[in-house]
Amino acid sequence: MGVVRTKDLADNLNLELIAGEAGLDKEITTSDISKPGIEMTGYFKYYPKERIQLIGRTEMSYFLELPEAEQQHRIDTLFADETPGVVIARGMEVPQLFIDEGNKKHVPIFISPLKTTRVLSRITNFLEAKLAPFTAVHGVLLDIYGVGVLITGGSGIGKSETALELVKRGHRLVADDSVEIRQEDYEHLIGMAPNLIEHLLEIRGLGIINVMTLFGAGSVRKFKKINMVIDIEEWDEEKEYNRLGLEEETEQIMDVVLPKATIPIRPGRNLAVIIEVAAMNFRVKLLGLNPAEEFSERLNSMIEQTKHDLE
Repeated sequence: MGVVRTKDLADNLNLELIAGEAGLDKEITTSDISKPGIEMTGYFKYYPKERIQLIGRTEMSYFLELPEAEQQHRIDTLFADETPGVVIARGMEVPQLFIDEGNKKHVPIFISPLKTTRVLSRITNFLEAKLAPFTAVHGVLLDIYGVGVLITGGSGIGKSETALELVKRGHRLVADDSVEIRQEDYEHLIGMAPNLIEHLLEIRGLGIINVMTLFGAGSVRKFKKINMVIDIEEWDEEKEYNRLGLEEETEQIMDVVLPKATIPIRPGRNLAVIIEVAAMNFRVKLLGLNPAEEFSERLNSMIEQTKHDLE
């Protein structure tokens, strides 16, 4: 989880700072946004002062109709030392009371020309992405037929070489060697490459190659939602591998459980083609079709028919 400060919000969302510049280094600890409508009436019992405060037309209209003494009370309580910032939507004119209090308590005040709902959506999306749980895994992430495939396996097993073959076949590289993963909302994992190794592949014997330089801009992606995991391992003669696909493996990364396939390798197996087919099979299952279950049903029908014929 990264550290987000109020100035990061301003820089990324093009907000105009009008007061409280001294508080731009305040840390934002939650992606939740507060619209202090009930607080404008004077009820501050559950006021979430640690959140970004968003003032829309309704809140501002109510505030301006209050007597001067009540306006001062609302502003004194609304602007707390912990408050990371106040955003005024719709480009509305900001009362001098806001500006004075923002400068006094070092609470940055911004103006956005956008409607309140649009500002709320943009701020929430930005903060959820930046404050999302984070981890990094050793592997390769590719976009194969629109499916985010995370390839894992031991060092030297051939992950990068397989990724190179898949890129040559028209698929897109997201990250090689180290994949940074953020959990956005409760069920989505977004993978990307660290800035240092973005677009790069390490091929033993050749060294580091730049995929975008060799294959063009269409061969890479900045980030991709991870849909499935494929683990590559050396073929073990004593291990029983899944031959029908009825028993589905899974792997949990942070709070998200992903479908997983373990692919054993030995000479003669075309790993790139197998991974392509795994991605296509994943898409087919999303449509409600499962070849393994279809085969099982056919087999059971045949057994039942044979029993009936023998009777």
